[in-house]
Amino acid sequence: MDVLFVEDNEMNRRVVKDMLGVAGVRVDEAPEAMTGLRMIDEGDYDLILMDLRMPGMDGLTAIRHIRARPDDKARLPVIVVTADTSLTIREDCLAAGADDVVLKPVSMNLLFDAMGRTMTARDGDGPILE
Repeated sequence: MDVLFVEDNEMNRRVVKDMLGVAGVRVDEAPEAMTGLRMIDEGDYDLILMDLRMPGMDGLTAIRHIRARPDDKARLPVIVVTADTSLTIREDCLAAGADDVVLKPVSMNLLFDAMGRTMTARDGDGPILE
């Protein structure tokens, strides 16, 4: 499985990359949304993990850009990874086109659960992560 993690905090990227690496997931990193959008143009990803609060373009705007694409990449699964605990954050993310939300600090079990749910819902073939 190939994942793109769009996150401005290097430590957060490293922690999640290490977690996913345990399961054999390959993770590319983008330090901000515009770089992430370019990497989506150039790469072939199974899933996007997206932070919300980044310099320049925020994660919700980036998700809207992904969903507005004219190609199949518009349907890429996107899971928001955020420290935002506002009462409406989940609804705001889903309204922007996200598939799920995982709160920071990231728990490996919760992240894998969200990834499994998202991939199962997207392709109907059962969970990719076990």
